[in-house]
Amino acid sequence: MSGRRVREGYSGTGPGSITPDGCAVELYRRLSVGDEPDVIASAVPAGASILELGCGAGRVTHALVERGFEVTAVDESPQMLEHVRGARTVQSPIESLDLGDETFDVVMLASYLVHTSEHRVRDGMLRACRRHVGEGGVVLLQREGLDYHTDLPRERVDASGCIVRIVSADPVGDEVNAVRAEYVFDDARWTQNFLSRELTKEQFEGHLEAAGLTVDRYLMADGVWVRALPT
Repeated sequence: MSGRRVREGYSGTGPGSITPDGCAVELYRRLSVGDEPDVIASAVPAGASILELGCGAGRVTHALVERGFEVTAVDESPQMLEHVRGARTVQSPIESLDLGDETFDVVMLASYLVHTSEHRVRDGMLRACRRHVGEGGVVLLQREGLDYHTDLPRERVDASGCIVRIVSADPVGDEVNAVRAEYVFDDARWTQNFLSRELTKEQFEGHLEAAGLTVDRYLMADGVWVRALPT
């Protein structure tokens, strides 16, 4: 278990270190990368400098580095950052990240982090995106799908062989759900409980606007990946 206090409403079980938001370090080392690198590469210039916020154990980081991007990887968990290779790493909560005058061609906030339950944290994350995106740069964000909290339980088989199950999403008030996920390999099993705030498209765009960002375009038909510009 990490030395940092586990956040209220967040927990995790299984082998190895668990971060304050319930993520298991060993699990995220094992999970495969999906289509994220393809989506990102299609939306930004080749060789761009990327600030990856919430990089975890480097699942996406490593794929971006292999494609020739210059990545600065940020995470609050030192245990996660120990596994990142080929990129500069910065240990910090996203919402309080301050790299001074340094800016990047691309700032990326993936893993549905924009759906954090706390307004203060989400708004801080979006301000960090705006603060660190350079002139002419872009911000890439990943949103939850429309059926994320309703089409349950559901499962998929990750390319790593892991069965990923979203078991339940129970309302706890103020448009926030307590979500339970399970991850099952042949030799290990992890669970994660976390809080997720549902955001309509209008609410999402309103939060971006308040942080000094505006939607340039939705990159996929399902609206999950978004390219935004500083205003």
